[in-house]
Amino acid sequence: MKVVMTVNGRRLEHDVEPRLLLVQHLRDGLGLTGTHIGCETGLCGACTVLCDGVAIKSCMMLAVQADGAAITTIEGLERDGKLDPVQEGFWECHGLQCGFCTPGMILAARDLLNRNPHPSEREVRRGLEGNLCRCTGYQHIVDAVLWAAGPAGGSAAAGATAGPSAPSQAPRAPGRPS
Repeated sequence: MKVVMTVNGRRLEHDVEPRLLLVQHLRDGLGLTGTHIGCETGLCGACTVLCDGVAIKSCMMLAVQADGAAITTIEGLERDGKLDPVQEGFWECHGLQCGFCTPGMILAARDLLNRNPHPSEREVRRGLEGNLCRCTGYQHIVDAVLWAAGPAGGSAAAGATAGPSAPSQAPRAPGRPS
């Protein structure tokens, strides 16, 4: 089937198998390997991308369902050689260790900040519930998002890849305080 989508600001047209997952299309078809494949059940969040500005699990969406959509992957967040404030926050606050969950965490955080430019720590924790990390214990990740929302990241962070507002559909991660 023919699909047309805008990926990281570039309009692309491809023929895809009807059963091809969006995550597979991004990684294998377009070479955007920053989108990771983790659990393949929508629970871990490693495959999180923005679809029309809203965080989604790309392992739960077929590529044909993204026809006409604007997709942003981790590779598309930087603008004119400048990192997104969330990416800077992860650097400044040591919000990563092995890096496997990092792209999905950053995109989930970007969605959160698009909807709520100045979240509380509790709101950040809630906004990242559908993304799992096995290394960090989450505190540095939360600190990174708060850094991006603060004066260093500024309110400009909220407009980086703004899209329509939607509540998080992510399941709550077990064992994480809210």
